[in-house]
Amino acid sequence: MSDDVDRAQEREEEMRSDAIAEQRRHGHDASRVSAEFCAICDDAIPLARRLTLPGVQTCVFCQEDIEKGLHP
Repeated sequence: MSDDVDRAQEREEEMRSDAIAEQRRHGHDASRVSAEFCAICDDAIPLARRLTLPGVQTCVFCQEDIEKGLHP
């Protein structure tokens, strides 16, 4: 039984490490302050987005355009 628990804990730690690495790869840093207004269009960035993506600087619509290559 303890082997199963140990394996589950190891897997949980691996998943957590992977999630942290993924956040870092995409430039999301919990120590960064999110902008209240989009750096491109100046629209308000919703609180939920700012809390979900610490350090976010753009609204959803402008971020989609960036990902499509429409903004530098």
